[in-house]
Amino acid sequence: MQPTSFGSGNQGQQVGHNYGTINAEFHLPPERPETPPQPFATIPFSRDPDFVNRGDLLDRTDQRCSEPAARVALVGLGGVGKSQLAIEFAHRVAAGQPRTWVFWVHAGTQARVEEGFRAIADAAKLPGRNQPKADIPQLVYNWLSNERNGRWIMILDSADDRDVFYNANSAHGPTSGDARDRRPFATCLPQSRNGSIIVTTRNKDLAFRLTGHRQNMIDVGPMAQPDALTLLEKKLGSPSDLDVAANLVQALDYIPLAITQAAAYIQARAPRSSPEKYLAEFRESERKKSRLLQYDVGDLRREGGASNSIITTWQISFNHIRSERRSAADLLSLMSFFDRQGIPGWVLKPTRIAKDAIQGRGLDEAGGGESDDSDDDIDGGFEDDVVMLRDYCLIVVDDAGDEFEMHGLVQLSTKRWLEASGQQEVFTQQYIERIAASFPTGEYENWATCRGLFAHAQMAVGYRPSEDTIETWATLLHNGGWYARSQGIYEVAQQMLAKARKVREKRLGEEDVATLASITMFSLVLLDRGRWEEAEKLFLGADHPSTLTSMANLASTFWNQGRWEEAERLEVQVMETRKTKLGADHPSTLTSMANLASTFWNQGRWEEAERLEVQVMETSKTKLGADHPSTLTSMANLAATYRNQGRWEEAERLEVQVMETRKTKLGADHPDTLISMANLASTYRNQGRWEEAEKLDVQVMETRKTKLGADHPDTLTSMANLASTFWNQGRWEEAEKLFIQVMETRKTKLGADHPDTLTSMNNLAFTWKCQGRHADALALMEDCAQARRRVLGEQHPYTLSSLTTVSKWK
Repeated sequence: MQPTSFGSGNQGQQVGHNYGTINAEFHLPPERPETPPQPFATIPFSRDPDFVNRGDLLDRTDQRCSEPAARVALVGLGGVGKSQLAIEFAHRVAAGQPRTWVFWVHAGTQARVEEGFRAIADAAKLPGRNQPKADIPQLVYNWLSNERNGRWIMILDSADDRDVFYNANSAHGPTSGDARDRRPFATCLPQSRNGSIIVTTRNKDLAFRLTGHRQNMIDVGPMAQPDALTLLEKKLGSPSDLDVAANLVQALDYIPLAITQAAAYIQARAPRSSPEKYLAEFRESERKKSRLLQYDVGDLRREGGASNSIITTWQISFNHIRSERRSAADLLSLMSFFDRQGIPGWVLKPTRIAKDAIQGRGLDEAGGGESDDSDDDIDGGFEDDVVMLRDYCLIVVDDAGDEFEMHGLVQLSTKRWLEASGQQEVFTQQYIERIAASFPTGEYENWATCRGLFAHAQMAVGYRPSEDTIETWATLLHNGGWYARSQGIYEVAQQMLAKARKVREKRLGEEDVATLASITMFSLVLLDRGRWEEAEKLFLGADHPSTLTSMANLASTFWNQGRWEEAERLEVQVMETRKTKLGADHPSTLTSMANLASTFWNQGRWEEAERLEVQVMETSKTKLGADHPSTLTSMANLAATYRNQGRWEEAERLEVQVMETRKTKLGADHPDTLISMANLASTYRNQGRWEEAEKLDVQVMETRKTKLGADHPDTLTSMANLASTFWNQGRWEEAEKLFIQVMETRKTKLGADHPDTLTSMNNLAFTWKCQGRHADALALMEDCAQARRRVLGEQHPYTLSSLTTVSKWK
């Protein structure tokens, strides 16, 4: 065999017979020396003419970058403007520091980082960069580390994936066996005195790793309202209505990308679209919001593959979290169904059984009916999930670490993401089950728990339960409506209880105890709102008119309308039936007797009322005990009868006993204790003991303000009582001020025609009369009389009282 010959153009070797490894070396001609260029900027985006300088973010970035070997990270949600801040900063450096290199590296993937380092090598014309086995990151690292090459700033944009910088297996590409392939990209970032690195990232953990200190991380959140309005104005021009503009940026959570996106949508559809029309459509429904937030016309200052849709932008983070840690994605999914603020950690934290349910497996799969995970593992896993969601800026934790918060648009985007992946139904039902298991009944003892969960329970009203969870959903709404009624939030209570009642009637039947409970609670809300006719129709048209509960509630409807004879007839029937069925000393029988006594009381039939009330009180003492809540209520009722008979000492003795016992048994701020104090104040007021009455009235009012809120019906009653004390002392101005406040608040909360509102009008009219404002007083009393005639009826005692007063004053 003749030797193989390589031509002269190939500076290699001649090979004859060779039965081993051929080690051939090929040498490229030496590179021609290149003249090192002067520093310049490689910013791939033009400067934004609509840029809004947000507080001191750029100044803080500049301050950090002025330090030797500085590293700073702009950290925040996708769409909050991190890259736009970095672009503006880079252009300012390029314009103000012409002898400083500015390098821009897209850091979303390993390939883009490789590409960025190659661009730096080409820009600086680094020798050896064109060699086949050139270690570009090392060349760039060495060059950047050499202070003789001048000052430089590198922006690592969209550095969201930790594996890009810390993947030890494949940091720089597919080539195997090379030493540089085992070196993380993070080690290729020099810490030289002549350079600074700026990172934009959604990932706080990566930001900390790359910058080395929490102080080097600058949180970039949504804009302040003035900045958000400035951005909208730059995109759309001066708004014709500042209130609409303010409401629009607020609805968009002050997030720059969402504002820019909305402005682009409005401009593209003008004049058929406007901020007003966009806002109205945005508020219409979640589905409309989603459609508007998916609008994408692109942006020259966003990375080529980056969407200008806020929903798509965030879904990139969601998908990454799901791929990295599925349990964290599940936690985010569950949180998206809560109200966005005050999400309690104790409700979110999974029990072992809840964890199995979330993962979609039965308990038997773990063997022996138990999960393999210990409680410590579950706790640790939950905390790790929270850390990941915080690191991606998707949730915020309060200072105590007990509650979480999400941006409303993040919640919406999460739901749309779940919908797209077919998971929305699963997490809707998980939410219903979790919040229903946590939300107790509306009794006073549970108010603290209910208060913390009520906003979240309200969210369930708009969710559609499955067949498996619909009864659980009804229980949640019943309890929520119960609590809402106790807080005087009547409209919400009525909405929740109506839905609960409908489900229970359909699923459980009209005779079921739970169904009757919902009907009763619903009827009480109607009575609270002064909607007597609706309450009456509910009971008269009910399918269980023979039930004693229904009859008792119908009697209360008649009672509130002043239809004493009809109320009495029903109450006697209920009482006698309960005596026969349950016994004369059964608690329900005693309740019936107390109700009948109240009817006598309102008719001025004091002796009959007193006889029943004494009987109820003595029986309660014997059967339940002297300090039982029901016994105390009966004592309070008897005291009211004494008070109305002018038997002040007997009334006072009972009221003091009730008040002191309730303070001891229930607490000084329990609603029943406050009622006792208010009753005693009334007795003092009727005796002309003004200072003692005022002291109690103020104490009750202030406690109710603190516990229930300034606009709660019970608080307003306290204010009215204090105003009456002032009125009786001739302190007209103080009385007037309170009566007006009570009346206006009741108009807002209860409605202009609510009986309590009309009572306030009546009281204010009398106050004006006493002040000598005769015309004002007469006009107001005429309005009150007409409203009472319309609402309560011609023969109601209050209507007759107002009509008599009008006639007298005329």
